[in-house]
Amino acid sequence: MVIGIGLLSGGLDSILAICVLREQEIHVEAVSFITPFFGPENAQKAASMLKVPLHVIDFTEAHLEMLRHPRHGYGSAMNPCIDCHALMFQEAGKRMREWNADFLFSGEVLGERPMSQNKNSLKIVARESGYEEYILRPLSAKLLPMTKPELEGKVDRERLLDIQGRSRKPQLELARKYGITQFPEPAGGCRLTEPNFSKRIKDLMQQNENFSVRDIELLKVGRHVRLSEKIKCIVGRNELDNNKIEELRRPEDILIAPEEIPGPAVLIPAREGGSSFSPELLMLAASICARYSDAPAGTAVELNVSRSGQTEKISALPCAPGLTEELII
Repeated sequence: MVIGIGLLSGGLDSILAICVLREQEIHVEAVSFITPFFGPENAQKAASMLKVPLHVIDFTEAHLEMLRHPRHGYGSAMNPCIDCHALMFQEAGKRMREWNADFLFSGEVLGERPMSQNKNSLKIVARESGYEEYILRPLSAKLLPMTKPELEGKVDRERLLDIQGRSRKPQLELARKYGITQFPEPAGGCRLTEPNFSKRIKDLMQQNENFSVRDIELLKVGRHVRLSEKIKCIVGRNELDNNKIEELRRPEDILIAPEEIPGPAVLIPAREGGSSFSPELLMLAASICARYSDAPAGTAVELNVSRSGQTEKISALPCAPGLTEELII
């Protein structure tokens, strides 16, 4: 039995790659990945629909290390796609060895993404994964060099495809052929491709190269306001944000919240503040908390300031709306 290990994102291309190979009676095992920036949800839906085994791999630690210094840089945002795909194939390659599988594959289409799916980029990804001769792209295979499974006759190259370019028409026709009716939009899925999130993580990396998973989870919450070059606060936008801030809060963090009226939880992570956190910056953060509370404009707001198990009460006037617009990340 020939076994192929496929990178399954859950998008249409990766779904079709599995369908094409299964026509050759190749047994497919799918892998998907977890990081703070993307998860396996779409892959899980696709695997259930296709009835293929799915193995979910959490490679957060390796991914964060790569993100700090991607050898091939970032895309239009903070997405290191070439290095990320190489790391995925590297992890999948380890499973190929463990499971005595025959090759790796993905749904990548030549020219579909000009920067990360041109011939040179696909070659770099394969080479740097350490499994270059084993990596097959079934949807564009006839346009690419032959791989080991093709040369060995485990995969019939003539039954593979020659799709290229950004048009989705060939894939949609294949979807109709295979009866595939549910799949996500081709764009999205990775937080690192989102412009606003990318601004936040770039700011974080400039201030602290040794950022943690919690730091990244905080980037997904609320408004981020830089109080000074080294210090920022995170302002909850709604009850869901406030609850998440409470969940991610550590005892040494500073938490500011209105005492009696509805309003945001404002968190200053301990690393951001430290011993250099001044009374002036505390009042700035307090005025921002008051600004987003339900207090009438121009009315002082009573606030609780909590840190390391101790709480003090302060009063602050709301800051001008234009100030937060200037400071927001």
